[in-house]
Amino acid sequence: MLDWMAWTWPTAAFFAVIAGLLVTMTVLAIKYPETPRVGILRIETTRGDRLFITLLGSAFINLIWLGLEIGPQPYALIACLAYAVAVFRYV
Repeated sequence: MLDWMAWTWPTAAFFAVIAGLLVTMTVLAIKYPETPRVGILRIETTRGDRLFITLLGSAFINLIWLGLEIGPQPYALIACLAYAVAVFRYV
């Protein structure tokens, strides 16, 4: 099924999760309109901004994890989830 682009199942799952996040954020924005808030960065952010910061930071966490060979890569997911919670709570 994924032969047309030489994708692997983990790659397809990654993009499916990103698509799911975008749909979820769209539904939340429609159902519960938001107002920007100011966090520890002292800039106004919305849920979408915080999602972008989380995705960007998670990419860097994974690159650092790989570069420094900190441990098995699936454990980086735990670090990314903790980072996501911190971003959505405090930024």
